[in-house]
Amino acid sequence: MTTSSQTEVSAFPHIRAVVRANGTGEVVIAGNSRPIDAPDETALRREAMTLITAQASVLARPVRVYTEGPEGDGELIVHPDGNIEEVAAETKGRRRRTATPPSSADSDAGAGGETVRGSDLTPPPAAPQPTDAQEPATQAELPMDSVPAAAPAETQSVVQAAERSAQPPAAPSAEAPTRRSLKETSFLISDPVVQPATQGFRGLMTRIGLRMDPSEAELAERADIHSVSQHWPGPRTIAVVNRKGGANKTPTVAALSAVFARYGGGGVLAWDNNENQGTLGWRTEQGPHTSSVLDLLRDKEQLLSPLAHNALLAHYVHHQTEDKYDVLRSDENDEGDHEISADEVDAVHSVAAKYYRMIIMDSGNTARAANWRAMIAHTNQLVIPTTTMEDRAEAAKLTLQTLTARDEHSAKLAEDAVVIISQWKPEDGDEARRIAAGFEPLVRAVVTVPYDPALKAGRIRHNALKPATQRAWLAAAAAVAKGL
Repeated sequence: MTTSSQTEVSAFPHIRAVVRANGTGEVVIAGNSRPIDAPDETALRREAMTLITAQASVLARPVRVYTEGPEGDGELIVHPDGNIEEVAAETKGRRRRTATPPSSADSDAGAGGETVRGSDLTPPPAAPQPTDAQEPATQAELPMDSVPAAAPAETQSVVQAAERSAQPPAAPSAEAPTRRSLKETSFLISDPVVQPATQGFRGLMTRIGLRMDPSEAELAERADIHSVSQHWPGPRTIAVVNRKGGANKTPTVAALSAVFARYGGGGVLAWDNNENQGTLGWRTEQGPHTSSVLDLLRDKEQLLSPLAHNALLAHYVHHQTEDKYDVLRSDENDEGDHEISADEVDAVHSVAAKYYRMIIMDSGNTARAANWRAMIAHTNQLVIPTTTMEDRAEAAKLTLQTLTARDEHSAKLAEDAVVIISQWKPEDGDEARRIAAGFEPLVRAVVTVPYDPALKAGRIRHNALKPATQRAWLAAAAAVAKGL
């Protein structure tokens, strides 16, 4: 019996059941052969189906089986509960090796559910087509009394010629392909091949030679990786903002930069855009110098010159050797009192946009500062970080309100913002869900990151995070990427 779902049954792993005339057989699963030895053909088939049903139970889904036997080839669908379906000839398009009909003993066994063989694929004999001399006339075309039963051959020929002339002309044949239609034709119609599972039990089975499809969780992770691996036509700027200190802005900048650089192949700049002294330099790796944004501003004309090259940036930024992104530090001179202006933000951004495909900007706590406003003007995607502490979450909401009321560009950023909630303590799961529910109607996406001591203090490194934390930051970066 053929069902519409048969075409949906995966051909992986490739399974063959072979029964030979000499009384031997084998089951081959993904290239691994399991010989079968039984006293008769019926026992051989029963043992083969036992092995295949066990495989279907492991996979928790039906499997496709190609059968080979003395009476020909076939194709079956075997379910985990032991039910077996034959795949019809028009579904699989396979041919028997021979047209020898099965023996009566085999037919009886198959009817009783004991023996399973490939279905008889020999098509029924085609009905003979009438010739012109045999073509009958319908009653509507030729009344029965208009031609004598024993009409001479000449009379029949005349009548048949009249019938043919009375028939409507045949439909014109399809137009021959033109050069244009050939250009529009493609032979690449196959579905993309899904890579086998690499994680969990399914990944283990794949590594031992039994190819298995990935789970839903692994497919979702692959989709997030694809999102953050994209390169866009032109630089993209992400601003990480919250009017409250201690809202996890700097860890958010470092974590997002690491994910985008690791999966996208570098070209990511983390820029500490505090008006005075920020903390991004304290939480990231320092290069072989102490340069800051002020040094880059001093040499901006040289860096914007057509003769400048990427290697010059090594004098000004601090490369993260493990996480593959660069850091542009704020001024860390305790004796200095330079406050970054809007014009200076524009100048630094023009340099950064020349050399980097993505710019992720840390920020201060003053939404009225000139450098803060200039940053927002360059922003393509807004990220609002917060922790599970109530005052940080309230400050995140007030930041959105400030931007919504400012101008059209700022309001659009607030509407499409991504809120990232980091658990302040391990037991803050319920509080994180409550805060997330409050933000969901206000922004495009909300992502929760679990508590991780590696984010609390010291240098932030992606590999130092727990696997669950790494997965959460990947999801957060994918949510951000969808707005770019």
